[in-house]
Amino acid sequence: MLQLQGFTFNAFQENTYVLYNEQKHCWIIDPGMYETEEVAYLTSFINDNKLIPQAIINTHCHIDHIFGVNAIKDIYNIPFGVHKSDLPVLQGAAGSAMLFGFRFGSVPVPDFFIAENEALLGLKTIKVLFTPGHSPGSVSFFAPEEGFLISGDVLFNGSIGRTDLPGGDFKTLVNSIKTQIFVLPDDTQVFSGHGPATSIGDEKRYNPFLQD
Repeated sequence: MLQLQGFTFNAFQENTYVLYNEQKHCWIIDPGMYETEEVAYLTSFINDNKLIPQAIINTHCHIDHIFGVNAIKDIYNIPFGVHKSDLPVLQGAAGSAMLFGFRFGSVPVPDFFIAENEALLGLKTIKVLFTPGHSPGSVSFFAPEEGFLISGDVLFNGSIGRTDLPGGDFKTLVNSIKTQIFVLPDDTQVFSGHGPATSIGDEKRYNPFLQD
């Protein structure tokens, strides 16, 4: 069984996740650590639990979700994966950081590409859903056996991802949610890129952006 541990980092209050299995293998999802203290906090959890990092896998590449990628790559010497359609977002990260007043070193370089309906490195039980709209290459990670979804910034508790950034599109985002996410079981837990967890059923019933 997979287990999930969440952390909240940086000024954007971004949710970073560590996903790990019974063999202590772990995957770092959307590492958003900006300060060195945040990096230390995440690595302490990994080291204290004797986890063995396998890869960094990102739901998308906005700056608040990639601040900590290079630090994790350097510490654990593990690969970094994104969906190919999000490369323009990743390559524009330094400029985006400057606009928001953040320092940003070298832009991380992907080591592999995440594709929908293909097994991730060592994570054959995770289903990759292609959920663009917040960004061109947004993906969500669904664990059917455990009953949870890691949605990035596609779907939030009572809200949806913003679509006013480059590559965003409101109609595409809503279509992604309704055709890829809302077809999942209602009791599926949703762990978002910001804010508290929710469920598919609650968002179907109460999310004001998704009522027909």
